[in-house]
Amino acid sequence: MASTAPHRPRARPAHTQGSTHCAYTPDGSKLVTVGSNNTIRLYKTGFDGEPINIDDCQEQNVSVDASDEFFVVGSEDGTVSLYSIPNATFDKFLLRCSLPIRDVALSPDSKWCAVASDELTVKLVRTDDNSQIRHLREHNKATKHLAFDTKGSTVTLACTDGVVYVYSLASDEPELIRRVDGIIGALDTESEASSKIAWHPDGRAFAVPTPTRDIQVISKNDWEKQRAFSNGHNGDVTALAWSPNGAILASAGKDKKILLWETKTQSVIARLDYANVMDISWHPKDNLVSFTNSDGEVYIHPDFVPEQHEPLLKLGKQPAPFIHDPLSEISANIRRPMDSRPMEVVDRRVRAGSYDSLMDGPLPEDEDFVVDDDGAGYVVNGNGKRVHDDYDVFGEPSSKRPHIETEYHEAFQPGSTPWRGNRKYLCLNLIGFVWTVDQDGHNTVTVEFYDHEFHRDFHFTDTFLYDKACLTENGTLFSCPPRDDTPATIFYRPHETWTARTDWRTQLPKGEAVLAMSLSDSFVTVTTTANYVRVYTLFGIPYRVYRPKSAPMVTCASWRDYVMTIGNGPVGADGHTRLLYTIENVKRDEICQNEDTVALPEGATLKSVFFSDSGDPCIYDSTGTLLTLLHWRQPSRASWVPLLDTKLLPRLASGRKTESYFPIAVADNKFHCIILKGGDQYPYFPRPLLSEFDFSVPLTSEPPKSKRANPDAMDRDSSPELDDDDDDESETRKLEQQFLLKGIAAAQLQDLVDSSSGGGHAQRSSLARLELEIDKTLLQFLAVECREGEDRGMRALELVELMRDRTGRMVEAAGKIAERYGRDILGEKIREVGERRINAMDDDD
Repeated sequence: MASTAPHRPRARPAHTQGSTHCAYTPDGSKLVTVGSNNTIRLYKTGFDGEPINIDDCQEQNVSVDASDEFFVVGSEDGTVSLYSIPNATFDKFLLRCSLPIRDVALSPDSKWCAVASDELTVKLVRTDDNSQIRHLREHNKATKHLAFDTKGSTVTLACTDGVVYVYSLASDEPELIRRVDGIIGALDTESEASSKIAWHPDGRAFAVPTPTRDIQVISKNDWEKQRAFSNGHNGDVTALAWSPNGAILASAGKDKKILLWETKTQSVIARLDYANVMDISWHPKDNLVSFTNSDGEVYIHPDFVPEQHEPLLKLGKQPAPFIHDPLSEISANIRRPMDSRPMEVVDRRVRAGSYDSLMDGPLPEDEDFVVDDDGAGYVVNGNGKRVHDDYDVFGEPSSKRPHIETEYHEAFQPGSTPWRGNRKYLCLNLIGFVWTVDQDGHNTVTVEFYDHEFHRDFHFTDTFLYDKACLTENGTLFSCPPRDDTPATIFYRPHETWTARTDWRTQLPKGEAVLAMSLSDSFVTVTTTANYVRVYTLFGIPYRVYRPKSAPMVTCASWRDYVMTIGNGPVGADGHTRLLYTIENVKRDEICQNEDTVALPEGATLKSVFFSDSGDPCIYDSTGTLLTLLHWRQPSRASWVPLLDTKLLPRLASGRKTESYFPIAVADNKFHCIILKGGDQYPYFPRPLLSEFDFSVPLTSEPPKSKRANPDAMDRDSSPELDDDDDDESETRKLEQQFLLKGIAAAQLQDLVDSSSGGGHAQRSSLARLELEIDKTLLQFLAVECREGEDRGMRALELVELMRDRTGRMVEAAGKIAERYGRDILGEKIREVGERRINAMDDDD
């Protein structure tokens, strides 16, 4: 319940009527106030006497920020001045602008000062060398307020067009990285209403007033709305500031009130009656707040937070108010540590193999027999032994090996995204997509399909707060985390049924949460925080429960009767765990691959895992590489083969385009994904369109040659011979890709035929057609080599030996190609190969 503090401090008439502002130094020793008159006042904390006055200053000062050694002041005459705090004197002019200054801010290290004015550019000036100036130009609007984040890596502007602009300071030239629209109102630079940006002390979010008299929190990770401080003020907000630990937010408004909000609950805990407040500044350590008003008065308010809420200020740094705090999400990276209490040292003497060791060391009169006055190391220790050269005098290693902290791979649900504001994709695949919206107390879940002829979209009110989902042509699977006394729940809803009951729901044991889950045509697979893999039939019958060898679990995928689970394995030399996967046929109870390694480069992480439309496992890692698994049905024979490296796509060859890709599926021999731009890691709303890319095994980073627009045009730098060489090289690369990709497809199809005892007629026919296409590709490759000349004969013969046809027809066609290009010697060699195959004399040599 809101309370009112009984003590009211006196108003100190520091300046004449007009704009008045204040700021504490980071150490809290001084309070600086500036106003419309040509006097700056320095108040010493804890001293109730007269302040120190600095009269050598400008008039109409409208902004101030302070460090421990100096403070900067911006005035309406367009000057930014720097003053020394120890000497209490004017030091220098930092900057001069042609239009009035509106706001100044010092970076956390006090090396840079950001200056906002009525000009359309914001300037960053070096405080120790004002000749170094950076310009922020891309917003192209006048700026009312600005602020550095807590690390000084970004500067955020609140402009008069009602847009918040975020600039990155990672490079020498500031770069606009985000426009946050729809939060603040369009305000004039002279308006009393504020759009001040107040960064939370934990650095993950900032608060800003809105036109609806609320205060909205925006996260730095995705620049989306988080919690809001609502229904407090009855007038426009004019000032706001976080407490040093972020547990309380103070705000002032035109309703002549100062409100204290508890950050955790966004509720008002105190209301204070003060009119026309323009600026609020918290003391960095004590329960002390100073604020100024438009009458030129300064209030220094001890015991600002009421006594019953003062313990909030004594807490450690509190988190910013997120709707879904990433730090509180369940993660496999957060692992309960082992009992780390130090082992009790038993005071016993290790026998040194001498009489002295049994008698508690050497005799007292012998202790000073030798004095190690030159540090040569020949003095004995407490057990009468000389200290080892690699140990210090206390018996500790002189150079201890640094302890490597084990880093586990974080668990994830394939095809889902983290919370961004109040929205989240639960599932994205080629069937459709599932997304949820947090409505404060319940969620709204929507399921949409791409093919509306077979399925209808639906949505429902979700009181269970589902955070994971899987979508197939048969049904939709949901799960929710445990809350309070409610255990985690799994919910399956089929799309079509011929019975009255259409869905089922089951609960996990108390305290157990879902890490990842998958849905196939036969089974529901769930991996949990208790390191269990739970398998259910499609209608909720528990089928198997087992504990995998690799833990903690990371993710899972399934296709028909096959289930693939991935978990953390042994720790590598870099401290990161190696991921291990297992593939088994649940119905047959057969293990195809047992605890084999997921092939990831050093430092890379797994982004997604799924089965292709033909049922082959695929992974996509953080390097942008798509890989598939060959020979996975045969134990200990599986190998990871790259299908596509997105960094080598031709669209990125120019280097001017920067984008990443969110994996969706592998189908129809293509990689289906969502293109992400602007540094995004996950797709957001509105739902972007799906893109598809052909497979391209990474063989070279050189982009393919572009064809000339007009082949009849003459070019000084090119010749027909060079163009022919480029065409041959381009065709060679294309044929190399076709040979490799068709070989991979044939190997996967051959494994399927072998695993099904010869396979069906359709599978065997498909394999025969695929092998015929491989041979046709090799014939085209052979023609290119024959055109190159006689010196490529050995390479051409090797192509013939790679042909899979055993009837002799392809070898005969290869001989005709050699004859056509006049390669007689090559033709003779090809006929010899054909004869050996016909006579069944062909061997590996």
